[in-house]
Amino acid sequence: MSAIRQLAASVPIRTASSGTQIAIPILVVETTGDVALGAALVAIALLPGIVAAPLVGAVLDRARRPRDFMMAAAAGTAVAFAMAAALDPLPVWLVAIALAISGLLTPFGFGGLSSFVAQPGSDARRAYALDALSYNVSGVAGPAAVAVLAPTLGPRTALVAMAAVALISLVAYPLLAMPPREGERTGLLRSMAAGIVALTTIRRLAVVTTSGTLAELARGIMPIAAIGIALATTGDATSSAVIVTAFAIGALIGAAIEPLRRQVLSPQATMLIGFALTGLATLAAALDLGFAWTAALVGLSGLCTAAPTAAMLLLRRTESPDAVVAQVFTVGSALRTAASATGTAIAGALAGFEPLLLLAGSGIGWLVAAAAMLAFGRPGR
Repeated sequence: MSAIRQLAASVPIRTASSGTQIAIPILVVETTGDVALGAALVAIALLPGIVAAPLVGAVLDRARRPRDFMMAAAAGTAVAFAMAAALDPLPVWLVAIALAISGLLTPFGFGGLSSFVAQPGSDARRAYALDALSYNVSGVAGPAAVAVLAPTLGPRTALVAMAAVALISLVAYPLLAMPPREGERTGLLRSMAAGIVALTTIRRLAVVTTSGTLAELARGIMPIAAIGIALATTGDATSSAVIVTAFAIGALIGAAIEPLRRQVLSPQATMLIGFALTGLATLAAALDLGFAWTAALVGLSGLCTAAPTAAMLLLRRTESPDAVVAQVFTVGSALRTAASATGTAIAGALAGFEPLLLLAGSGIGWLVAAAAMLAFGRPGR
């Protein structure tokens, strides 16, 4: 029952966010024909979350009733998505403001929510394995729902549906324990400073954050490399969806298995070995042995990401001082989002290169992320 409550609280808000990123450009192109505007509105919905993450974390760490903030954020997100669905008649500037506000609220449902899933006395490893499953389910479910709704009922309906899905988390949040953090309540700026200090000066925490960020940089390269591979092998850029979907399915299967798997290795060893296996599978996929080979091994690399991702979430919690847990999660999540976007940008700038070499670069990135864990040292508490 606890697993159902956790997934019921976390999956909807994350599904709505991931689906909206697909639905917005479709609606913009349908109403204005401007592809660049669609991309700009998606960026407006994403970038504020990176900036707001430290503030959101500090608010949740200090709040005496953190659930109230979580519920208000879910409600605000739903309203923003519903306003986006009303683009034309609503002017672009008003929709842009609504999406920017949704971006400011994003850290609540991502890193902020993750900081509450493992309460004292619970099985923390299983809780974070379920959290990793939540991220993977929502990452697949959101775009899949839009892919079904947008061509049949229209992108407006798809966005309204995403707004309604966000409200499910609002209703489900009371099912998940969100007690206030223990400790002295300091000023907001001091609290934010304490979180940044913890992330940069606690060595094991800094290592985990660095490794996770590098892994996401490597992940960001893969979709652009997939487009080049698809064009080179099939002549059709849309075939890249096969490779990207293979990774997503592999990650989803791994995440579904992870809560049931018996723990054999320490979390830090799981991160090191898991990211290394992901890198090796990606390098193997970059061998010029055919499109099917590439897709299958990219799927295997996705499967290998599940265990280290869950271990990363667990280590964020165990290595964080109690007073800044939410900040560690929100900032860590924002750094990974920024790293993924950076990886995509780098791959885009190198799009003229051999795509298999780009994919190999992604594999090397995963190996570097694994190597970073060598600096973790002896286990923490």
